[in-house]
Amino acid sequence: MRGQPYGPSGGESPALHSVRLRRVNRWQAQGLGGELADLYVASRETSPRETYRAPGREDFLNRLTGDIRRPGFAMVIAETDGLVGCALGFPVRGDGLWWLGFDGALPRSIEQLTASGGVFAITDILVRPHPQDEHVARRLQERLLTDHQASLGATLVDRSDRPTLTALRSWGWLDVGEIWRPVSTTLLRVLVLPVGERTAARLEGLAHDARTRRPA
Repeated sequence: MRGQPYGPSGGESPALHSVRLRRVNRWQAQGLGGELADLYVASRETSPRETYRAPGREDFLNRLTGDIRRPGFAMVIAETDGLVGCALGFPVRGDGLWWLGFDGALPRSIEQLTASGGVFAITDILVRPHPQDEHVARRLQERLLTDHQASLGATLVDRSDRPTLTALRSWGWLDVGEIWRPVSTTLLRVLVLPVGERTAARLEGLAHDARTRRPA
């Protein structure tokens, strides 16, 4: 999205329109476990020069099982003649516990959106490598957030995972800081994605910070 809230991308190929998006419930997601794990492995293929190594297939399946059990779990999948992408997550509770461990003061605008129930945590966006994968990823994240009438998407990424950080930034996500979780062995980058012009305007200062402070 590169500084713009959701909107149609010009010059989309006809092949892009053959991708169908579909919501699935938690039981359907469980049934797709094997296919989702294959998609995860395919989407995480990186150059041999990359020093970061993503968790393996079994780790992904264990994490997926935990996500499916969360209240409000939701998933959107992208299909052609097979599974080509998915996005999944759950609503962030208004008590702000999801932000526990945030380094420094949580930006006031994010705090207010959380208290009003307008934040949705996206735990994974997976897209099979393809020339149109960026467009598919944007459609998936838009559908997942708009289906839940969220004003802001939020996600956590291992700060060593440069491929994912680079991809999310290219899809419009903004860096807002770091967070420490007891279950993690490293600090995690916190990224947010505004939905609509009104939320983007509220986060304008954060967008400026993201452009002037690109963490490694």
